Amino acid sequence: MSTDSPAAASPAAAPRPGWRAVLRGVRDPQVALLLVLGLAAGLPFMLVGNTLGFWLRTEGIELGAIGFLSWVGIAYSVKFLWAPVVDRTTVPLLGRLGRRRGWLLLAQGGVVLGLLAMALLTPKGHLQLFGAIALGVALASATQDIVIDAWRIECAESSDQLAILSAAYQLGYRTALLLTDALIFLVAAQVGWASSYAAFAAMAFAGLVVVLFVGEPRSAGPSSTVGLPPLWTPRGLYDAILGPFIAFFLQHRQMALAVLAAISLYRLADFVMGPMANPLYADLGIAEQTIGKVRGGVGLAATFFGTAAAGVAALRLGLFPTLLLGAVLGPLSNLAFAWLALSGADNVVFGIAMAIDNFSAGFAGIALIAYMSSLTNVGYTATQYALLSSFYALLGKVMKGFSGVIVETLAQTRPLMEAYALFFAGTAALAVPAIALVAWLARHAPAGVSSKS
Repeated sequence: MSTDSPAAASPAAAPRPGWRAVLRGVRDPQVALLLVLGLAAGLPFMLVGNTLGFWLRTEGIELGAIGFLSWVGIAYSVKFLWAPVVDRTTVPLLGRLGRRRGWLLLAQGGVVLGLLAMALLTPKGHLQLFGAIALGVALASATQDIVIDAWRIECAESSDQLAILSAAYQLGYRTALLLTDALIFLVAAQVGWASSYAAFAAMAFAGLVVVLFVGEPRSAGPSSTVGLPPLWTPRGLYDAILGPFIAFFLQHRQMALAVLAAISLYRLADFVMGPMANPLYADLGIAEQTIGKVRGGVGLAATFFGTAAAGVAALRLGLFPTLLLGAVLGPLSNLAFAWLALSGADNVVFGIAMAIDNFSAGFAGIALIAYMSSLTNVGYTATQYALLSSFYALLGKVMKGFSGVIVETLAQTRPLMEAYALFFAGTAALAVPAIALVAWLARHAPAGVSSKS
């Protein structure tokens, strides 16, 4: 990856690849691998996030408590704190399989055990302990994300390949989100929520087995750490913890703060509304079977088209135009949920809302991931990407903890569904600063995307 400043090159310097080049890139075996790893990364996210909110609501848990419990997701936003350890050390015993694979197997094992514990305990009457276990799953899942993000970036040999791998990863990730926020409703309707979580723990274990049969990225081998000081020395700690920050600001210079601000605001509207989506379905009385079928059908198709559209747009138009388009599409999800709240349990409206939500979220997710990936320095792959993804999510995950309280406050003076609608419409307005900032970056720093050499 180039470490040139953002102003060092113009996106017009190289022609965009043709359709044949795009198709050749899709046939790369790494694409299939990143699809599987995306599935593994996405599997636990909803199970300790929005899907958990539906389970909690059916158990009679208050909206305020559901909102606050969503704070377990902050684990994903502070992963930069231990990313240097993951980036620079090898797990005892498991590390014999490779630095990246060792950490990945350890993290996946934590996810499997945590999901099984949640299934055995259940939230009713044990909410605090249940929340602590959910936090443990989130920590293991966040560690898994650190490794997979580094893996994805280290596999790419060019910016074009990075865009394709990012699209494959996001497709796998979004598919996993739909499985854990769609298929699980069908399963839960038949066997209950506890058994459903046990079933998905088994699915996570299957992903763990797959990792045993893949090889390490070439740039993550032993040679990648040769000559570096040991982590647990003053020089090693400085290089591992402060080095990625310093390298980022040196690379992007005066644009660094604007880049970080854009990343932190890009998906804010989506994050803040997230914890209230599934409680809305429960309060509307939408059947679990309906939720599962619509999300698994319409939602999956919309996700596929959204991620595919973003991947192609990144290759044909460039990252900044794609990033700006994703920023505009993102808040459509919020408005779709406001419409659903006012329409009642209308299956047609629910299907349209799911299509809008999954297409826009898939597109925006691809755009942001490709952009953040392009900003990292290969010498600090895991740590820098963890830093960027933390900025991307931290503000939104802090704010979303108050989502339940906001809806309950609004519902004190108006019907509950009207309170939901006002909440979702209000969160859509949070996207305006992100749109403005991305547009400014596109104009003033069109070359803010580094390219791999």
